Amino acid sequence: MTATDLEFAQHLSTTPKTVEQREAILADPGFGNHFTDHTAIVDFSVDADGKGGWSNARVEPYGPIALDPAAAVLHYGQEIFEGMKAYRHADGSIWTFRADANAARLNRSAARLALPQLPEPIFLESLRQLVSADRDWIPTGEGESLYLRPFMIATEAFLGVRPAREVSFRVIASPAGNYFGGELKPVSIWVSRNFARAGRGGTGAAKCGGNYAASLAAQLEAEANDCKQVLFLDQFNDNAVEELGGMNVFFVFKDGSLVTPALSGTILEGVTRSSVIQLGRDRGMNVVERKITLDEWRDGVATGDITEVFACGTAAVITPIGQLKDGDEIIGAPDARPGEVTMSIRSQLLGIQTGTAEDVHGWLTRLV
Repeated sequence: MTATDLEFAQHLSTTPKTVEQREAILADPGFGNHFTDHTAIVDFSVDADGKGGWSNARVEPYGPIALDPAAAVLHYGQEIFEGMKAYRHADGSIWTFRADANAARLNRSAARLALPQLPEPIFLESLRQLVSADRDWIPTGEGESLYLRPFMIATEAFLGVRPAREVSFRVIASPAGNYFGGELKPVSIWVSRNFARAGRGGTGAAKCGGNYAASLAAQLEAEANDCKQVLFLDQFNDNAVEELGGMNVFFVFKDGSLVTPALSGTILEGVTRSSVIQLGRDRGMNVVERKITLDEWRDGVATGDITEVFACGTAAVITPIGQLKDGDEIIGAPDARPGEVTMSIRSQLLGIQTGTAEDVHGWLTRLV
């Protein structure tokens, strides 16, 4: 099935936010606090012959979702999501970054959660349709964008334990500023000793809500210790570094190498992560995906072998890490400044996304 087989009906809002309301929001969008006027929706169902298909593609006014109390998503957590951004370029056109990678990851997550595969053309067309309807919602401040949240939920009312036969795919959008707010500066990270984000053979490589729900208790612990994020370790593998609650981790070494934990099935394959790996190789850096332990992090900072540490993800892009707090132990300096390599890669990545740097890899997709 292609996007042309499934035309999107337009049911636009009769009561969108006023220009004044929208401008007030865009003046200080924050992150994930406000939403645009519309949502894109496509339905999936399995017929009496056991054949499934996507249908009823449409754009509707943003609003509550009506679900049966027995909907499978509420009882068995059968849902997945993605995170993307749309950027307005200098000529007024609107683009998104590596949409094909997000579409592929959505389908990998769908396979793991026993949800249906969504054809990439339908995925891309849903983004185009929503952004076209809500193009005035894209902020234009430095580092700002329109955050896109595609997601898929099981809507069938059935309490038996099996994959749902009715599913809804949707896209919503939210104007986004700096993820951590204010001036970009190194953040403090808390080491989780009491919780794990995911286990081997589990859903760690899928982008599903259950993984994030499992991280929230640890996140509260981090906030109680004045940290912005939490770091998860593999305690059965020499305390190998895995990822933060919502971001991947990179280490810059004195010898010029760039190291990130190897994908193990418990780490999400971030789109920003893979982009940083490619940009590092483009620069001639020795980029290595391997096991890196907490002991190596500690010793590397102490000896100067590790010169910079940063986190990356769609929402935050690239954020320098200053201190790592492990109980009473602190790794790193309280007055740490963003590293040169960190900020250079961040600048290049943002430049590609916003159209001010050359996109040699063809990562951009025009939406409007």
